[in-house]
Amino acid sequence: MSSQDVLTVLIAEDSATDRLLLAAIVQKQGHQVLMAENGEQAVALFAAQRPHLVLLDALMPVMDGFEAARTIKLLAGETLVPVIFLTSLSEEEALVRCLEAGGDDFLAKPYSQVILAAKIKAMERMRRLQATVLEQRDQLAHHHRHLLNEQRVAKAVFDKVAHAGCLDSPNIRFLQSPYALFNGDLMLAAFTPSGDMHVLLGDFTGHGLPAAVGAMPLAEVFYGMTAKGYGLAETLREMNAKLKRILPVDMFCCAVLLNVSFQRRTVEVWNGGMPDAYLLRATGGEPLPLVSHFLPLGVLPPEQFDDHTQVVPMAVGDRLFLLSDGVVDTRDENEQLFGAERLRQVLIANQVPGQLFEDIQAALAHFGGQPRDDVSMMDLCMVESHALSLPPLTYTDSGQSSPLDWSLHLEFRAESLKRFNPLPFLLHLLQEIHGLRVRSGELHSVLSELYSNALEHGVLALDSRLKRDACGFTEYYRERNRRLQALQEGYIRVGLQVEPLASGGRLTIEVEDSGAGFDVESVLGCSRAGQGFFGRGLSLIRGLSQQAQWLDGGRRACVVFVWVSEA
Repeated sequence: MSSQDVLTVLIAEDSATDRLLLAAIVQKQGHQVLMAENGEQAVALFAAQRPHLVLLDALMPVMDGFEAARTIKLLAGETLVPVIFLTSLSEEEALVRCLEAGGDDFLAKPYSQVILAAKIKAMERMRRLQATVLEQRDQLAHHHRHLLNEQRVAKAVFDKVAHAGCLDSPNIRFLQSPYALFNGDLMLAAFTPSGDMHVLLGDFTGHGLPAAVGAMPLAEVFYGMTAKGYGLAETLREMNAKLKRILPVDMFCCAVLLNVSFQRRTVEVWNGGMPDAYLLRATGGEPLPLVSHFLPLGVLPPEQFDDHTQVVPMAVGDRLFLLSDGVVDTRDENEQLFGAERLRQVLIANQVPGQLFEDIQAALAHFGGQPRDDVSMMDLCMVESHALSLPPLTYTDSGQSSPLDWSLHLEFRAESLKRFNPLPFLLHLLQEIHGLRVRSGELHSVLSELYSNALEHGVLALDSRLKRDACGFTEYYRERNRRLQALQEGYIRVGLQVEPLASGGRLTIEVEDSGAGFDVESVLGCSRAGQGFFGRGLSLIRGLSQQAQWLDGGRRACVVFVWVSEA
């Protein structure tokens, strides 16, 4: 018998003959023996020596076996110390009393050497099993504390990244109710240089650190490309490519991505695998669902990814409602889903916009369901552009080395027009000019309008009068995507000229396209009359620049910005 198999056995028996007999049997099996004449001695010996097993007579003087067993079990704590009662009792009530006192087994008199040996082996297996269970429990508790600490660190870091944008903007209200410590849902919002707002609500597979693995790089791409002025298509392609590259095949991110333009009063939407988002009109009526048409981010390789978006007009006071599947997938006790139809009824019945989240939560509670996933909701309101304050841009250089006398001419042809957005590159170049930095938002808005007009009305020959109402607006952008994909020829030329002046400088932007031109005054007249959703861009350009004119029958735009040097 190895030293690990040798037990210390406490024998408490008031009969000296029985005590010596039991000691001989136990010692013959190779175990060590401690002996006590009564319960009080047994408790004292146990406290001092901590034996592995106790053989305890039920009926003893001073302190009987029942009281001794209870005290020994209390002293043992979580450690299993088997107690075998030595008894000649046969009544059921007496045996039940032994079990209630903490006994684990019985050994009837007269004692059998074979049975005692078997019981000792059985109790030793129980003792070792209990020790293993306690050890594994402690290991699990340690690993659990370690995991919780890792998740808290990840959550603290991610919350700073996720909330680095404009989720605190006054026109945004959101709710995140995590099913796990680290929310598998991702909610991001940030302003573009032109004052548009990019918003992303995503839902990664899994929870905790696995979800954080994808969420961090996704947030990095979102904020980085939004700050540089990239549109939804470019940002979507980069996010999908990055997730496809770094995530295992069983991980992806369902997402809805928006570009909300407060100047144009439009929302551009891409929905990949998320529940329907909704456009809620300020005038009431049926919510307009913004449905999912695409696979989640990180599923398809870059060459197969579809970045087409839907553009919908909005009015001041209209709201966008986004949600994760934790809402519609809530189940009641009968495993019935809350579902999209019940949500739609809540949206229709809501009378106080600021109480929408509370109305949904009340409906879920009335439904009797318990969420089985993270619940995330966002309510975003269309407001006047001047109602929002954009954070100021910060630069690390003094601007003393700004280039002040130069020109640049670029031509983008059909294949580039299909897939390349030159605006971030042009804006980055112009931000090197110190005097223009405070007007970077205006520059981006003007460049965006000039480029969009040249592409859509010039190269693609789209008629802006299609945007006379909401249905025509949708058809306009559907036709835009179709013509752009089929484009075989055409060009857009961009010229930038920077000239120093005595008090500052002047920037001249020229954008020329290969189209047939248009009647500028007619379009401006429609815009002033408020006819439909078109013509706003030209008025915006004139309002933001010092000078704007269209030449060559509308095929060439010339816009001037002038700045004054700081004293």
